[in-house]
Amino acid sequence: MAQDEELDGAQVLRLAMRRAATFLDGAGGLVHWRGPEADRPRVVAACGQGVGSRTTLSKDGAFTRAMRTGSFAWAADSGLGSTVSGLASVPLLSSDGPIGALSVLTTTPGEPDPPHRASLQEVADWAALQLENGHGPAPEGQLADAPPLFASSLDRLLRTVPFRAWEFDVGSGSITFGELIADPADHGPRARGHPADWLRVITDIRKAIALGARYDTEYLLRQDDGTLFRARARGRLVPGKQGSSDLVVGALWWAGRIPDPRSHGMQTLQSMREGLLTVSEDWRTTFVNEEAERVLGMDHRLIGGVLWDGPVGAVPGLESVCRRAAQEGRPLSIALPWPSGRRRFRLRCVPARASRGMAIHLVDVTNEDLQDTGGAAGEAPREGGDVSGAARAAERSVRMEELTAALSEAVTSEDVVRVVAERVLPPLGADRLLVEVLGGDHLHIAGAAGYPEALRLAATEKRAIDLVAAETLSTRMPRFLESTAEFIDSFPQLSSLAAASMNNAWALLPLIATGRDIGCCFVAFSRSRSFSDDERTLLTALSGLVAQALERARLYDVEHTRAQELQRGLLPRELPRLASVQAAARYLPAGHGAEVGGDWYDVIPLSADRVAMVIGDVMGHGITEAATMGRLRTAVRTLADLEIAPDELLHHLNDIVSDLGEDSYATCLYSVFDPVARTLTYSLAGHPPPLIAHPDGTLHSPDVDGDPPLGAANPPFGTHLLSLPAESLVVLWTDGLVESAARDIDQGLAELRRTLSRATTGMRYFDSSREDGGHERLEDLCDRIVSALLPLQEHTKDDAALLIVHARCTAAHDIAAHGLPNDPRAAGQAREYVRQQLAAWELDDLVMTTELIVSEMVGNVIRHAKGPIALRLLRSRSLICEVYDGSLTTPRIRRAASTDEGGRGLHLIATLSRRWGARYLEDGKCIWAEQDLPIPGE
Repeated sequence: MAQDEELDGAQVLRLAMRRAATFLDGAGGLVHWRGPEADRPRVVAACGQGVGSRTTLSKDGAFTRAMRTGSFAWAADSGLGSTVSGLASVPLLSSDGPIGALSVLTTTPGEPDPPHRASLQEVADWAALQLENGHGPAPEGQLADAPPLFASSLDRLLRTVPFRAWEFDVGSGSITFGELIADPADHGPRARGHPADWLRVITDIRKAIALGARYDTEYLLRQDDGTLFRARARGRLVPGKQGSSDLVVGALWWAGRIPDPRSHGMQTLQSMREGLLTVSEDWRTTFVNEEAERVLGMDHRLIGGVLWDGPVGAVPGLESVCRRAAQEGRPLSIALPWPSGRRRFRLRCVPARASRGMAIHLVDVTNEDLQDTGGAAGEAPREGGDVSGAARAAERSVRMEELTAALSEAVTSEDVVRVVAERVLPPLGADRLLVEVLGGDHLHIAGAAGYPEALRLAATEKRAIDLVAAETLSTRMPRFLESTAEFIDSFPQLSSLAAASMNNAWALLPLIATGRDIGCCFVAFSRSRSFSDDERTLLTALSGLVAQALERARLYDVEHTRAQELQRGLLPRELPRLASVQAAARYLPAGHGAEVGGDWYDVIPLSADRVAMVIGDVMGHGITEAATMGRLRTAVRTLADLEIAPDELLHHLNDIVSDLGEDSYATCLYSVFDPVARTLTYSLAGHPPPLIAHPDGTLHSPDVDGDPPLGAANPPFGTHLLSLPAESLVVLWTDGLVESAARDIDQGLAELRRTLSRATTGMRYFDSSREDGGHERLEDLCDRIVSALLPLQEHTKDDAALLIVHARCTAAHDIAAHGLPNDPRAAGQAREYVRQQLAAWELDDLVMTTELIVSEMVGNVIRHAKGPIALRLLRSRSLICEVYDGSLTTPRIRRAASTDEGGRGLHLIATLSRRWGARYLEDGKCIWAEQDLPIPGE
């Protein structure tokens, strides 16, 4: 406590009483003073209603014991008023012992707890120090005039919530407000501070004062109609100058209505004729309707407090029944007399599975037969037994609470319909549910329960449903039809369908959210029935909850569909079918409700029947990651077309990812399959190595050290080389395929190996006799792996990609190579070799064009490059001509002038071939050109 030499004795006493009463939420305060010369204590100060006139108390009162023992003392109600539960006293201690006592008239049941006692003693110690230092109390018979508790400064701070600045004088306890920044009538309520937050707010302020720290807190406010809001206060301690007290300065504003998704359902219960309480998992009261407040004789101060600390705690047997109901997870009821002895109530405790709280229903059964209410007065509580309509209403209210919690987690429209069907139909005894939503100008069925063919209704039935929905939406009012006759009266044009229907009662609920029509909900019953007022109210509230959930689901469906379309557009539409490889792939988005991810794969044809295979994973989920994936895939295809080595390609990708920001990372595996050399060359960036399946079912997984992910790596990257036996399978995947919350990556890899080994043993995955070349078998293999590793895809939290490539090596008789001299004779020898080899391959129709192509390529080497020179011919789906030399010069097509003698060789090659290019080796380069093979019979 701050000391202030300017305070006189009356100010010290007033400030001490206000602070003490504030800390204990008391009705008033008293200060007794004995003084060094006095033989008995006297009342020298009092505050609160009706306290000031009392100058003497019982000799054995709490204040007497506090001065005698020098410690805290409490006495139960001493006739101080109907709202006072007792008197809490602490001694005023001086260096010579107790000189008086500070007392608070408590209003909460029971003795104050240790934290409250400590706060009260702290105030008393400060006051005693001030009084002992010369600030004596007022003369006898004169009481210090202190204002009531709710005029105190801190209470005014909590009760009034305009947008304004404020100052709190630590010494005097006074509050000074600045000018209004905005009208509180427009921007926030004037409400009373919620008692559940009172002690916490005061503790925060005291802590800020003691530590000299900033003060920032948010607290509850409640209006007279029971609406809860939050206010926000911020402040900081400004140390006072010499001779002045410290100040806490800050600002205060309204933080808005409490966002409680269950409020819609709870508000419908506010005006019920039966009392209803709800408590949280730690037994704190979260809701009290008007009837419960009347029965308990208390107002909103119940909310936030522990249930057993209020009047309900005085009801014998209630706590044990509530705790047993929570433990067993089933409703239990008890019939007992109220502690006053004048009334008798039935209480039913219904656990709420979703929130782990509980609803307690109070029904006045004073005038009912005692045997029907659970037993005579004083009889042990009877559990189970008959449940009245009011108790069933309590169960439905709890189910409504669970429904709102479940709807808040529903993501898609199908989820919303499923939640309503599971949580609404059983407690209402309904048999069928149908939900129609507006899409543009048309109604379509979003989901149904109890209608086996609901999504494939006949045209006449669909038109009838649309007519009922349209009329319900036009009035925007729920309709409750209790029989088939009532339905026909309302919709005479549908009499034939109503007579043949399985339904005999309906609740037609318009779905409206944020002022716009969403659709219509039909709850149908097989038997005729009447709807009570409570049921109509609950169903009306249900329509609002469902409408809001469907609106959220609609927005999610639209955005998620767009994101998935974007991602599908960035992935390959179909994999190419090449001469040297067959490929199949799967992409599986993350489980239910997750965003799109950044996994991708690709198969890229290169020259000489070589194929690039790439797979990667951009870390994270969302549109940004999907877009990053698209950028990387485009970059890979561009760089692959330049036929650069895998390590150099990853070097360029690492630069791209690094430029995206410090938080951008991606894994990648880039590999090149050479069917002539029968090798797989690859580089890794934070990605698992490939898995090779041999034709006999054996598996090989290279044990290599991969480099860090793209964006975190420091090039150069390593290059790895594998020899591939004929008819091998190359399997690439992302971590989402093998790793999940229920399975670590090692377990997933082991399952992948087992599945792949069983599936590939003895199976031919490339069969030239089949029309699809064995592609269908690769698709089946993908399905088997996905089914084994991701049996419940909706539970995965990461997307997954799988790429399986069957590598077909080039046969030796389809390869022809010949060395050439490094002189002008090389062109002639090349033409001669071409004629002989094409004759052997029975490709005589290509001899003339191939001679021209090869002659120009060799002549280009002779003029602009250096040896050694070699010629290689490959017969595949096309005829591939390759000329190797020892130079790294780049051949380029140039526009030749009409007077130039050369410069037309590459033009001729480009004209005669389907495509041509150059790739670079460690010791030179290769110029290549492809020609289509002649079609047999043409």
